[in-house]
Amino acid sequence: MAWFSDSGYWLGRLVFQRMLAVLYVVAFLAAVRQFRALIGARGMLPVPAYVATVPFRAAPSVFHWHYSDRFFALWSWSGVLLAAAVAAGAADAVPLWASMVLWAVLWAMYLSIVNVGQTWYSFGWESLLLEAGSLAVFLGNAETAPPVTVMWLLRWLLFRVEFGAGLIKMRGDTCWRDLTCLYYHHETQPMPGPLSWFFHHLPRPLHRVEVAANHVAQLAVPVLLFTPQPIAGWAAVAMVVTQLWLVLSGNFAWLNWVTITLAMSAAAPLWARPAPPLPAPPVWFEVLVLLATAGVLALSYRPARNLLARQQLMNTSYESLHLVNSYGAFGSITRVRREIVVEGTADAVTGPETTWHAYEFHGKPGEVRRLPRQFAPYHLRLDWLLWFVALSASYGASWFGGFIERLLLNDRDTLRLIRRNPFPDRPPTYIRARIYRYRFTTWRELRATGAWWHRTFVRDLLPPTRLEVAPAPEDEDDPPP
Repeated sequence: MAWFSDSGYWLGRLVFQRMLAVLYVVAFLAAVRQFRALIGARGMLPVPAYVATVPFRAAPSVFHWHYSDRFFALWSWSGVLLAAAVAAGAADAVPLWASMVLWAVLWAMYLSIVNVGQTWYSFGWESLLLEAGSLAVFLGNAETAPPVTVMWLLRWLLFRVEFGAGLIKMRGDTCWRDLTCLYYHHETQPMPGPLSWFFHHLPRPLHRVEVAANHVAQLAVPVLLFTPQPIAGWAAVAMVVTQLWLVLSGNFAWLNWVTITLAMSAAAPLWARPAPPLPAPPVWFEVLVLLATAGVLALSYRPARNLLARQQLMNTSYESLHLVNSYGAFGSITRVRREIVVEGTADAVTGPETTWHAYEFHGKPGEVRRLPRQFAPYHLRLDWLLWFVALSASYGASWFGGFIERLLLNDRDTLRLIRRNPFPDRPPTYIRARIYRYRFTTWRELRATGAWWHRTFVRDLLPPTRLEVAPAPEDEDDPPP
């Protein structure tokens, strides 16, 4: 079938697959470094307890058959190594069938983690990485011309990511429609980056231009993806530019980077040198690709209908394999930033004279003089979820108590998720959690105090809490009372 493949897409496929493999490395690395405290056997939301109540068909995962922390670590490190090999070109150095197996294994391995990750893995970029990874399976490798249908499915995915995000904004918060959302968003976003303070202090007219440009990039430009080259390519370039703007202004894990990866698959033909004709793929590959294409189109019905729905859903998976999903981000914007400050004390009792020491986190704002750091595309799951708990305690109903308990025990795995533990030698006797309002300082305040943040106390989230000491068992030889 001469129409089935096109050697002109060679660079788009190459860039997409290599960049995606790098993001798989990051995702598996984040899993292996954080899982013990979050979902390990002694974690806040243990995998064994989850798979005991959720059937395999609802959350397909290898961990339904066996789970131990050692096995999970081996699984995740194997994912890191396999993804690194693919990023280095391993999938282009093996036969076509073996290349498909490598990509399918990567997808299945990460699916196994996401499907037992519970609230820690409830972010839209998990499904986005999986959906992009499932399409990579059917792109072939360097020994065959790229299949045209799959290259167009990448554009369809990119369209849903951008257009869905644009629609959810227009249907959501009024500040998107009156162009004022960025008066607040750089300051109140879940995890600011090192440049967020400067973005926040841009002139307000420029903030309005930012919002208007975002609407153009997410509502008008995506439609151009389905036009001929070079228009489609330049539309993808515009998306790359806007995503890099988001990368500079905040930390959104690998959401922006997967979007950039998808856009590069459409933009790369603008610079691709003519490639020598690649051999046509074998018939069995053509059959598999056409079946996969038909499957994606069939599964696209509900995500496409969601784009047209008045009550549009954000970041929704419609089946347990995360093959075709709905996306969207920041349909509403918080105007005021609230942060949880977790503090402990070694004092035997609490009162007005108690000395409290704060735990400091890697990405979440805490110490007011500490400039936010850049972590994306790495994902700090605990820091992100604590931002949600500051909005509503219900977001932490299933795990926040376990988090506090582990701090009171100086749990080694939990402390690895924290930048500074003020009690390195022995656990605290009490811990409390307080909510503060944070705002960026002004230029004048920064020069006078050296502080990037100003904070004011709002209320207690958790009063001083200590571990209950179990009573000593009675001696069996003691007479009954």
